[in-house]
Amino acid sequence: MEQHQARLARVRRKMEEAGIGQLLITDHLSIYYLTGIDVVPMERFWALLVKAAGGEVLFANQLFALGETGLPTVTMTDTDDVAAVVAPHIVPGVMGVDKNMAARFLLPIMAACGETRAVLGSDCVDSVRARKDEAEKALMRRASEINDLCMEKLAAYIHDGVTERQCADYLVRCYGECGCEGVSFEPIVSFGPNAADPHHAPDGTVVREGDCIVIDIGCKKDHYCSDMTRTYFWKKADPKYAAIHDLVREACERAQALVRPGVPLCDVDAAARGHIAAAGYGTYFTHRLGHFIGMEDHEQGDVSAANAAPAQAGMVFSIEPGVYLPGEFGVRIEDLVIVTEDGCESLNHVDKQWKILGI
Repeated sequence: MEQHQARLARVRRKMEEAGIGQLLITDHLSIYYLTGIDVVPMERFWALLVKAAGGEVLFANQLFALGETGLPTVTMTDTDDVAAVVAPHIVPGVMGVDKNMAARFLLPIMAACGETRAVLGSDCVDSVRARKDEAEKALMRRASEINDLCMEKLAAYIHDGVTERQCADYLVRCYGECGCEGVSFEPIVSFGPNAADPHHAPDGTVVREGDCIVIDIGCKKDHYCSDMTRTYFWKKADPKYAAIHDLVREACERAQALVRPGVPLCDVDAAARGHIAAAGYGTYFTHRLGHFIGMEDHEQGDVSAANAAPAQAGMVFSIEPGVYLPGEFGVRIEDLVIVTEDGCESLNHVDKQWKILGI
């Protein structure tokens, strides 16, 4: 398809800039991104060789039953020597390999290609995947629309006696009813003190009056992920915790207001972090502000104090400040944003204000 050729052309430009003449890609999502061919190979070898000067070669196991791929395709069986099959297609010089390539494949291939030097070439694809094209933006908007709907359904579902695990199971059913392939990560539903653990796994904890409720959820629809966090209260809200919720929401809004092409991502992180620190809760904001997202919930790239790279149009990442008081309370508010030509577009539309459920 035309969009795949456009993506391959962008990857080749990155390869030329990096001095990489050939790139062997084994990340099945990157292969899908560049070819439209969807294979989950499990333990078997599945790779796309991209040549900077033009041309590709697809390596596949006969088990995959691909049919016509539209690409030069080399097939193998479970008993074939992968290195012996691949090596004749590798030329002497520098070859990029992606971060996903298993050592059990890479080492024999390099041994069989004595005049070829392997370098990490993931950025040639990851940096292209980081800037979504119009087709991808539309898919991410749709995934987030579903996530908004399911967040509101889950908030309405919570009732006396319900457990975190029951809420997570209900959410998965909601995604299924909306035609999703599944979750983009395991849902986080945390009641009360459990919310002080940013990655708490839902368990048998029952919601109690006065609990905060942190819900961090995402679905996968047509290969693309969503991700959003909202924090609620059950039946009543402690004024201290409600004030912290306001603080975190303001931090989220300040960071979003700063996003536009050219702004260093570390400055976006600082906008949220500085607001929380000024109120005395800086030590309780224990993670980076955000992560990139697309076909995976966490893709290459982040919004953190360590990343001075500028925001670029088409990037999609989360903005998710939080405050976590061990043994007491936690709050996180997360939106996804697309960087536009003059600012950003939020993909989430569920109200960020704190809300009391169950009344």
